[in-house]
Amino acid sequence: MPQSFQSSSAGSSAQSKTASTARRSKARYQILALLAVGTMINYLDRTVLGIAAPQLTKELGINAALMGLLFSVFSWSYVAAQIPGGLFLDRFGSKLTYFLSMTFWSLCTLAQGLVTGIGGLFAFRLGLGVSEAPCFPTNSRVVATWFPQSERAMATGTYTVGEYIGLAFFSPFLFMLMGAFGWRSLFLVVGGVGIAFGVVWWLLYREPRDHPSANQEELDYIEAGGGLTHRNKDAAAAADPAAKKSGFEWRTIGRLLKHRQLTGICLGQFAGNSTLVFFLTWFPTYLATERHMAWLKIGSFAIMPFIAASIGVMFGGVFSDWLLRRGKSPNIARKLPIIAGLLLASTIILANYVESNVVVIAILSVAFFAQGMAALGWTLVSDIAPEGLLGVTGGIFNFAANLAGIVTPLVVGLIVAATGSFVGALVFIGVIALIGALSYIFIVGDIKRIVLVD
Repeated sequence: MPQSFQSSSAGSSAQSKTASTARRSKARYQILALLAVGTMINYLDRTVLGIAAPQLTKELGINAALMGLLFSVFSWSYVAAQIPGGLFLDRFGSKLTYFLSMTFWSLCTLAQGLVTGIGGLFAFRLGLGVSEAPCFPTNSRVVATWFPQSERAMATGTYTVGEYIGLAFFSPFLFMLMGAFGWRSLFLVVGGVGIAFGVVWWLLYREPRDHPSANQEELDYIEAGGGLTHRNKDAAAAADPAAKKSGFEWRTIGRLLKHRQLTGICLGQFAGNSTLVFFLTWFPTYLATERHMAWLKIGSFAIMPFIAASIGVMFGGVFSDWLLRRGKSPNIARKLPIIAGLLLASTIILANYVESNVVVIAILSVAFFAQGMAALGWTLVSDIAPEGLLGVTGGIFNFAANLAGIVTPLVVGLIVAATGSFVGALVFIGVIALIGALSYIFIVGDIKRIVLVD
């Protein structure tokens, strides 16, 4: 064949490929936006108690030890419902699971604004935990369905940033709202917003092959990168009820936990969540009691660490996907940002040894930025979960990770009650972060999909 003809043919092929890429729709980003908003509301609902705490404790007569218990009680039911929530997700799919989850958790949030005593708060905090349990397994499942592997860290980082963005930019508004209308208004407003968004989710969410804006080029691109798998298995299960029934057995949980990939990332995520939980619960109280800041000043200062964490989440996700596209193995691309983040998060201990409030906020911002970098664990869940078991694998992972929501508020509360200071509490958070980094270095091993062999 003449060389000129070969060049012409190659050029036409390249142009055709470019044109095909240009025609690719971007419906997956619409879905990602839904996840990001939903996650933002999720974290506002679970953490609004921390903002309301100064007024709420006075009105209801709650002491510091009981407040630590209230912070913790959400995670009791949240952790207990992880595996049942994952099973529900695998059985009923993403759309219905997320809709019911958001609607019921928002109702529980709204109801907290109507309580007259500690019993009602405990009950609705327990209900909030049960209702929120399927949220992150659903997020992970949607990302694994809608995104190729090369974009999953970016997608995970994007929706995860909702955890921090909402608190960063809405905290001043919430403090002002509380000042003007009282602590009950926080729960009523945030709960009402969540109920409204549940309707939006139900109207807009679709699986890839059912989405009106997703063209064939985008579907091919997603499928070539390992997406659409769970949609295909759902269809196969619907066609074969026997196959659907045999998809899970309780002994599968034990079989999954025998794999070092899962046990290692569970321990690492527990460590990262310990830093997160401190900021979501005790951080405003730390600024008020340890640093003696006025509440209006706290509303301003509290923004900085959450903005830093938002940047850290996005940086970690983009950096991880960039490494993967550059040919680095998943071991490097996925684990490096997490290990670096956990190591850097341990620097929170340094806040014990400085006097300037500005420097303290800078140290806390660096530590929270680092925790955001480490928040890529859900990407690894997508990478290692056996086919058809992403929901239950995510449930196990979230079960272990959110033990931090039980342990950390209680331990911090006990340390502060015993010593009258947050010094030991910050040491505790820093040491746990170091343990998490060691878990990823020595326990996790190769990042590869788990295959369960009978």
